[in-house]
Amino acid sequence: MPAAHGELWIALLSLKRLLAAASPNALALFFDLPSNPMSGKILTLALASLVAASSALAASAKIKIGFLVKQPEEPWFQSEWKGAEKAAAKYGFEVVKLGVTDGEKTIAAIDNLAAIGAKGFVICTPDVRLGPAIVAKSKGADLKVIAVDDQFIGANGKLITTVPYVGMSAAKIGQAAGEGIVGEMKGRGWNPAEVGVCVITFDQLDTIRQRTDGATGALTAAGVPANRVFKSAQKTQDVEGGFNAATILFTQHPDIKRWLICGGNDTAVLGAVRASEQRSFAPADVIGVGINGTDCIDELRKSKPTGFFGSIRVSALSEGFVTSEMMFKWVTAGTVPPLDTRTTGIFMTRANLEQVLKDDQ
Repeated sequence: MPAAHGELWIALLSLKRLLAAASPNALALFFDLPSNPMSGKILTLALASLVAASSALAASAKIKIGFLVKQPEEPWFQSEWKGAEKAAAKYGFEVVKLGVTDGEKTIAAIDNLAAIGAKGFVICTPDVRLGPAIVAKSKGADLKVIAVDDQFIGANGKLITTVPYVGMSAAKIGQAAGEGIVGEMKGRGWNPAEVGVCVITFDQLDTIRQRTDGATGALTAAGVPANRVFKSAQKTQDVEGGFNAATILFTQHPDIKRWLICGGNDTAVLGAVRASEQRSFAPADVIGVGINGTDCIDELRKSKPTGFFGSIRVSALSEGFVTSEMMFKWVTAGTVPPLDTRTTGIFMTRANLEQVLKDDQ
């Protein structure tokens, strides 16, 4: 007898015992198949009930994996969630998506995951200094954890390297952004000694510091004098934060007529570009290159070019998929992820935007 038939027969015998306990007449009605004209309908209903019950059982038995992000409204993190959902569809687990915008919500989210029986979670923490608390909380709840995008920092101020981490090769990504600016600067025939470099910083986050250092390194290597590189710190990591930081810098250097703009992500550079527009700089006098390639898509699709020239596109979709896949294999097969996994990017401009997006589906 084929295995499937055997399982069906066992299920029917179980149903027989249930019917016998409920009513002998029901049992006779069900099993008098040749003489009972209703037998086909009864069998169909019985099998449908069995299928529904088994489906419900399978759904409740799905492994749950959390995916926690610090800015759930941002396109980058929405793309990571989309990647996580693709992994869930492939491997048959349930992804629990949670926004954790501060420390209190982070700890509460870990408690919630433990309460629903999750096995582990991926997190981009709202504050890297929460690392020790997240590690301790996850151990206490018997949850495995993978850090994505922003690496945890310990109480000693050093990176926590014992927790699996997936993120950009920050220095190389920043260098690529700087090289993108250099290429366009040369294409426009600008003199490196006459430009100003607007660097929007957020040095309390090591990943951002490495990106901006990488970008400025590429620019000075191309001949831009170090004394023409000006840094201005963001208070918030958004367009407004970039705008405010750049406005201060542009005000301090009214003699500079052409600007190169870099920052830790797209929003930092977009904010600086908006500030340059307010100061009446034409797009032809500004070259801004961001990092991430998610928040700048509408900008690059505008009918007229702006000072935002391009971005180093890193696949958030891929990071969401890879980290979720790692977690699934860890909790099901015991395959421990590498402690450090780095991703790279593609230089995306108006010229290749649609093809790059198409390739990242």
